[in-house]
Amino acid sequence: MNKLFYPKLAINNIKKNSKMYIPYILTCIGTIMMFYNMYFLVLAKDIGSLSEKESLRTLLFLGTVVTGIFSVIFLFYTNSFLIKNRKKEFGLFNILGMEKKHVASIMFFETLFISILSILTGILAGILFSKLMILFLFRIINFEVTFGFEIPIKAVCYTLLLFVGIFTLNLGYNIFQVYISKPVELLKGSNIGEKEPKTKWILTIIGTICLGSGYYIALTTESPIAAINIFFVAVVLVMIGTYCLFTAGSVAVLKVLRNNKKYYYKSKHFISVSGMIYRMKQNAVGLSNICILSTAVIIMISTTISMYIGMEDVLRTRYPRNIIVEDTDISDEQAVQLDNIIEKQTSMLDVNIMNVSRYRSISIAAMQNDDSNFISAESSSYISKNMSMLLFVTIDEYNKMENKNLSLSSDEALLYVASGDIPSNIISFNNFKLSIKERLDSLYSEKRNLVALTNSYFVVVDSIETINKIYDELMIEDGDMGELSYYYGFDVNADKDVQIHLVSSLQNAINNSGINAYAEGAESSRSTFLSIYGGLFFLGLFLGFLFIMATVLIIYYKQIAEGYDDKERFEIMQKVGMSHGEIKKSIQSQILTVFFMPLVAAVIHLAFAFKVITKLLLLLNLSNIPLFAICAVITIFVFTIFYAIVYALTARTYYKIVS
Repeated sequence: MNKLFYPKLAINNIKKNSKMYIPYILTCIGTIMMFYNMYFLVLAKDIGSLSEKESLRTLLFLGTVVTGIFSVIFLFYTNSFLIKNRKKEFGLFNILGMEKKHVASIMFFETLFISILSILTGILAGILFSKLMILFLFRIINFEVTFGFEIPIKAVCYTLLLFVGIFTLNLGYNIFQVYISKPVELLKGSNIGEKEPKTKWILTIIGTICLGSGYYIALTTESPIAAINIFFVAVVLVMIGTYCLFTAGSVAVLKVLRNNKKYYYKSKHFISVSGMIYRMKQNAVGLSNICILSTAVIIMISTTISMYIGMEDVLRTRYPRNIIVEDTDISDEQAVQLDNIIEKQTSMLDVNIMNVSRYRSISIAAMQNDDSNFISAESSSYISKNMSMLLFVTIDEYNKMENKNLSLSSDEALLYVASGDIPSNIISFNNFKLSIKERLDSLYSEKRNLVALTNSYFVVVDSIETINKIYDELMIEDGDMGELSYYYGFDVNADKDVQIHLVSSLQNAINNSGINAYAEGAESSRSTFLSIYGGLFFLGLFLGFLFIMATVLIIYYKQIAEGYDDKERFEIMQKVGMSHGEIKKSIQSQILTVFFMPLVAAVIHLAFAFKVITKLLLLLNLSNIPLFAICAVITIFVFTIFYAIVYALTARTYYKIVS
């Protein structure tokens, strides 16, 4: 036999199956290009000149890992779809006298040609677009663009290694599928699963329980810190529930519709419902994948856009005053010394101080039990929803802060609730109790984020001695409370450069004084925040585009598979008397129902996840919930338009095959 027989046959097979292979090859090229570009950004020398290069590189490396893992799963999934639809062709080769080792040889050359074309084109495209990617990233983070071009060899090598491994994995799977199948099974390979699926009530119940549990966790999570771990549990439960309900629950619903004789025995419903029942078993995984990918795209893009657009809100939440000077365990003399440093430095720069917020306090973490009872907090409990932060100040500090002249006895307190709830008028700290003399509706420094990630309370007591008693009750280990903390925040009527210079001069003066305090400000931290949040925004757009590409390919393949499966059915229906118009209506009803089901489910997932996402955004200092809501709605709207365009394009392919 001619040595070139198998390579020629492989090339011929790829050409004949171009409808399936061209989108697959283009997707492989796109995935390879995106992985290379992400790894290129991790290694790019230009990023080394950024002040927050390590944080940005960490984010980009995380994106590289996600892209790599996604590439393995996605390309293996699409390859398994291709081999399923080509089993009939390989079965025919078997019937005509080819042994399975000959079919394996054809598969080897097909994979070889596709991998060489995809990897070379993908890496070259990645190199070509790499400068554009870094320019786009620098534009987002508002960094000055540098000239030059580089090709990190490490990025090229890792890209080669990863995707050679993926194509080898796919080849092994394809050969294994052929070897374990009999020729007759291969001939019927694309029709496996065509008999009516049984209603799997147990799987439906499991899916309902998992989805309901995930939704319940998302709706009842109150603490942002607790949301970190719980969110991933909820995500896993919702994913399991989605797969189960698309696999079994959808079949159960369709059978209920079939049992409704008034609904079922109409031409458009009869064909669409019966068709979907038979189809749902083989389409369930694809539909659930589309749903999960759509949810991921909407959440990633809406959250990262809201954080990027809400940069000013983020900075104001983190820095309620333009300039902040803080220290812990500081004496009264050192606090006065800090005041003098601030006064001197602002005078030297001819800057006016405004909106001063200044007080001495101590923060104690405690577990809140029975609403008004606080007990010691174990270190392992810091992610509990009952974790609370108590900030104590004396009445003298409060009077200076609020310009008042109030007094308290040793068993009385004033209470301001920043977040959380204390319904009783008696607060218990283990064995020590305080009576709430007055609940404060407002506080001069209330804009300061009093550890808003947990329940936060501002408690005013009569003296340091009372704070000491509470400290002894709530601390697990014995020890002296030490000195109080000191907070001095103020606004200035100065431009960005002056504010940055003021923070720098304050920090230098503080360092020279020997005090272990630190000065910071919104403007001096703006570039840091822009690098991190700009990097997240870039990552959200990058991964969002990657997931959209995967969604489009899954939809395209689903439409092609359904088209070939339905072609014979609709030909028979036309022969038994159904008009072309009736068939077209039933096709449209079936496609619309199946096609938009994942999008509707994705929007429902987002609606239930909205609360827990806003809690997680608090960890990133974004407290502007309306902004996130607007970004989410706009993202859903734009994605729906895009989804509809994909539907229109792929539906045309389906109609062409069927007709």
